[in-house]
Amino acid sequence: MKKLIALLLSLALCLALVACGGAKKEETKTEEPAPAGEAAPAEESAPAEESAPAAESSIKVGLVCLHDETSGYDKNFIDAFNEACEKAGVEGIIKKNVEESQAAYDAAAELADAGCAVVISDSYGHQGFMLEAAKEFPDVQFTACTGDTALNDGVENFHNAFATIYEGRYLAGIAAGMKLNEMIENGEFTAEEAKIGYVGAMPYAEVKSGYTSFYLGAKSVCPTVTMDVIFTGSWYDETLEKEGADSLIKGGCKLISQHADSMGAPNACEAAGVPNVSYNGSTQTACPNTYIVSSRINWEPYFTYVIECAKNGEGYDTDWCGTIATESVLLTELNESVIAEGTAEKIEEAKAALADGTLKVFDCATWTVDGETLESYTDSWGMNGAECIADGAFNESSLRSAPYFDIAIDGINVLE
Repeated sequence: MKKLIALLLSLALCLALVACGGAKKEETKTEEPAPAGEAAPAEESAPAEESAPAAESSIKVGLVCLHDETSGYDKNFIDAFNEACEKAGVEGIIKKNVEESQAAYDAAAELADAGCAVVISDSYGHQGFMLEAAKEFPDVQFTACTGDTALNDGVENFHNAFATIYEGRYLAGIAAGMKLNEMIENGEFTAEEAKIGYVGAMPYAEVKSGYTSFYLGAKSVCPTVTMDVIFTGSWYDETLEKEGADSLIKGGCKLISQHADSMGAPNACEAAGVPNVSYNGSTQTACPNTYIVSSRINWEPYFTYVIECAKNGEGYDTDWCGTIATESVLLTELNESVIAEGTAEKIEEAKAALADGTLKVFDCATWTVDGETLESYTDSWGMNGAECIADGAFNESSLRSAPYFDIAIDGINVLE
């Protein structure tokens, strides 16, 4: 029915244009994006639609976002989407502040009705609604970024995409461990007191994989480090994220990182003078005295890939995983005024080892569970009993793009 209405409207518009001899070009709505790491959370607002740069191609692509630029996570998607659309010369339409509810299906269906050849969502909670839309619009390609069901859903025009962000978090963890070593050497605390804190959003495998890889990166250079983790229960709640960071600092954590989307934790660290590793973009402008580095997924390579496939009338991977090699996993520039000496060199050394395969983030020889080294693991949620350990390492993102490391390892304490 939606397709029929759209067709009738298009026919009516064409007749109107013939009668008038032309049409005024539709005005493109633009908004000034908030600087990375400086945005304050906006009040809850109705879903908004925005057009990407003017198109040179008839192809349209759509993006459905959970929040808007006030969320570092969503801003990272929006910036990459706009960059890819401009690079490919296509029209992009962005729907912002779309909840993980039937509103996500409605937004996806509206984009399909608007003529989008590709519709992409940025939140895990959008996945089921994107699948529903894919079934209704078989001629449109749908991607649920960070999703994990496409391989098993059997719907030809439904896709998932992710990247090996755990490698970026591991590298950021090295920067954290180097900072801990410097603070120990300066007599600020003892090696046994080297504890870091982590503000997590949800207890999903994606978050567990992230904080574990961050911890293992820190441990690779500071072997006495331990970690406390706290969950907020929300992807974006500045108050809870700030309170979580404050609680971790009061509990003796000497450095804080996060997998949550607001400036709550970085601002708490800046106020307390505690080093911070952020996520999805630099917070150096807002936190010049404590910010160290940030890791992020660069979605532009994936968006460019699917846009080119759409322009060529081709399908694309059901489950796509970007890597450091595809420049899908990036670190921001290091804050030279805060990092420890030798940090950049140590990161480059590890990055090269990751690239050539001599370093595995989840090498089982570097972590234990209840004092034991795991040789087999078939209990990862959503993996249907698949063996996840091979050649002495947990092989994250090799069986599917979305993370599935969900093991509670020694040295990490999840607080209630």
